[in-house]
Amino acid sequence: MSAGQNQQTYRSHLVPVTDRLALLPYWLLTAILLAVILFWTIANNESYRVIFNAVRQGVRTTIYVSVIAYALAVVLGLLLSLMRVHRSRVAQEVSSFFVEIIRGVPMLVLLYFISFVGAPALVQALNWLTGPLIDAGIMAEISVRQVDFTARAILALSIGYSAFISEIFRAGIQSIGKEQTEAAGTEGATYWQTMRFILLPQAVRNVLPALGNEFIAMLKDSALVSALGVQDITQLGKVYSASTFKFFETYSIVALLYLVMTLGLALVVRILEKRLALE
Repeated sequence: MSAGQNQQTYRSHLVPVTDRLALLPYWLLTAILLAVILFWTIANNESYRVIFNAVRQGVRTTIYVSVIAYALAVVLGLLLSLMRVHRSRVAQEVSSFFVEIIRGVPMLVLLYFISFVGAPALVQALNWLTGPLIDAGIMAEISVRQVDFTARAILALSIGYSAFISEIFRAGIQSIGKEQTEAAGTEGATYWQTMRFILLPQAVRNVLPALGNEFIAMLKDSALVSALGVQDITQLGKVYSASTFKFFETYSIVALLYLVMTLGLALVVRILEKRLALE
């Protein structure tokens, strides 16, 4: 390539300053400015500092619940999607029944149902299955009180989001052309070999941004676990505001903490989307 062609290529990649300014996300700049103002207020106001120290302890619980529940939801969602695209009619119907029922129930109702109905039923089932071991004195009978509400909340969120994540995986698998499956079949690959080595790697890469958005949604929906008394950000804010009647100050800090986490994750997802688009 000549020097003139190199210079022309370099200029083609230059973006005018006006165009760059037009591409700036002003909503993001405004959100960052508001966050800076709130953090400055917290740092210079004793009342806000006390509230912040009381509420920030719930950040660890919020992140813990969200990460564990999301990991379980991804595993269960992947299993459901594989069942839904399987050749077996029984597997398709079972997974479709589960997904459609779970998606049709509000998350808060599902949280209550699994916590107060599903968890006790699961404990009874485990005690029944391990009955001979319990009678022999090898194992102790499990009590419902031993299953804390944090574990119940994680179970509910993982089941609820697995239905949505399964649809993401299913769409990713079905977006790949059938010619690749047919080509693998002509080479003697089995169904599971085709799924494992050809379809799934491509599908996962295609749906990574959507999976990132689902994690952001779960992080926000983790606030629902405060209905069970789990000591997350929302619950600590609710308790503090009820005892001090500083509702505006408390929930401003609660909203700020969620905003910082979700905006940070949203930026990561956008960067991931751009990198995948360039590859």
